[in-house]
Amino acid sequence: MNYIRVRKNNLCIERITAQKLIKTYKTPFYCYSLSQLRNNFYKFKNDFKKIKPIICFSVKSNANLAILKELKRLGSGADVVSIGELLKAKKAGIPSNKIVFSGVGKTEEEIVAAIKNKVLLINIESDSEALLINKILKKMSKKISVGIRLNPNITGQTHKKISTGGKDEKFGLAINDCINLCRKIKKMKNMKLEGLSVHIGSQITNVGPFKKVLFILNKIIKKTKINFKFIDLGGGMGISYKEKENQLNLKEYSKAVKNFTKKRNFKIIFEPGRFIVANTAILITKIIYIKKSANKNFIVLDAGMNDLMRPALYDAKHQILPIKKNKKLIKGNFEFVGPICESSDKFLNKKNFPKIIEGDFVGITHVGAYGMTLSSNYNMRPTVAEIMVYGSTHKQIRKRQTLENLIKN
Repeated sequence: MNYIRVRKNNLCIERITAQKLIKTYKTPFYCYSLSQLRNNFYKFKNDFKKIKPIICFSVKSNANLAILKELKRLGSGADVVSIGELLKAKKAGIPSNKIVFSGVGKTEEEIVAAIKNKVLLINIESDSEALLINKILKKMSKKISVGIRLNPNITGQTHKKISTGGKDEKFGLAINDCINLCRKIKKMKNMKLEGLSVHIGSQITNVGPFKKVLFILNKIIKKTKINFKFIDLGGGMGISYKEKENQLNLKEYSKAVKNFTKKRNFKIIFEPGRFIVANTAILITKIIYIKKSANKNFIVLDAGMNDLMRPALYDAKHQILPIKKNKKLIKGNFEFVGPICESSDKFLNKKNFPKIIEGDFVGITHVGAYGMTLSSNYNMRPTVAEIMVYGSTHKQIRKRQTLENLIKN
């Protein structure tokens, strides 16, 4: 079910119109549907119910404290890649035994923090990292569970900037290197090798690459003869950003994972982010100017690439809807752009659009993942507010940054 939709020509978030929200909050602002968040989590959990995985939400996709607290309440753990994300997950109340610490460049400070917080797993990405963790553990007289991240040389058939499983990517260890490190760690007394981890990319909508990963994992398990306690399959499950666009078939993926786990005792870990939060939010923004050129109409918004980086960063396409739909359709080429001094500060090219004028408002859809977390103060613009809607109620879950705070340093 979609909780952000057009109803009677009004863009609605649950039972509140966007028109009502702009009377209370200054644009641009992110607006989330709590019901959509819950619905997405329950769907994910239900589609994998035969596996009963540990779900570790990818904090990098959305680090808002209110969202993390709600996911914790629903039973989610956390996948973190920095000390900041670890502390945020802990602040949200997520227990350490549901936190996985990943990332290709963990600092000594971060490793110490992960050890002190007794996280479920530290996923190791290199021989050097393994040696450093072992050295720190000896110094601290501690022992901790670790996993090894595999690079299976499988691309996720996704955008090259969010593909992480190819042989030329910085992530994980090649198959033979992974097997060799498994054997080395087994000899290190301060580390318990309990996990094998893999993550091949983001926004993957075809189950084929995931099936290939399971095949390679099966070969490694047989070759190492290690009884892994956890197999961390990462995230990367793709969603539909527009009508008629493919979304990953979770039930088909679940069936493949179920076959993979037959006659084995390990626990599956998933690290979903986008699948849980992407369609929970909309970025509401005002049309400042409509600027006509020879070939197109520039629709200049008060939101820019500093608020939503995905289109500029990797050509992401988000649908744009008027908050009050006019039945009259204006023909022509429209390019929705922001106010930032970069040619890449644009959101969408659209042929024909419902009639709009300067001062109207539009909503950029499916911005709950990698929206606010990728925002910045570029061009010295304040970070925007975040609003949560539930039914016919709404509240601010993150304040808009003040100009005083922006310029203080």
